[in-house]
Formats: sequence, structure tokens, C-alpha cells
Amino acid sequence: MKNDIHPNYGEAMIHCACGNEIKTSSTIKEMHVNTCSSCHPFFTGSAKLIDTEGRVDRFNKRFAEGTY
Repeated sequence: MKNDIHPNYGEAMIHCACGNEIKTSSTIKEMHVNTCSSCHPFFTGSAKLIDTEGRVDRFNKRFAEGTY
């Protein structure tokens, strides 16, 4: 590796809008994010599948009969 061309890699703090703080390593010392694994609906289990106009039921009905 060449000397003096790589950025400094050290400890960093990630601050989420929900108040969660994550300690990690990065070339940037401090980061601010809107969502993290503590508040994102996918990770918290509060995500909901929105079935618009019964598309999932229509798909299941169409392909369950074996007529493609």
C-alpha cells in the first residue's frame, strides 16, 4: 500500500432522529440519520402490507387454479 493516500479510519458515532446512538468505525467522525434499525418499521415489526384493490387475492385466485 502507498503511504499517506488513505483517509484516517477511526471511531465514529451515528446519531438517529429517534435518539438512538450507534458506535462504529468510519472515515467520518459523526453522522446523523433519519431512521435506524431501532425505529424503522421493517425491523420493529410494525410494517404493514397494503393490498390495493385486492391484487394479492386476484393473483392467488388466478394462479391457484392452474390456468396460466
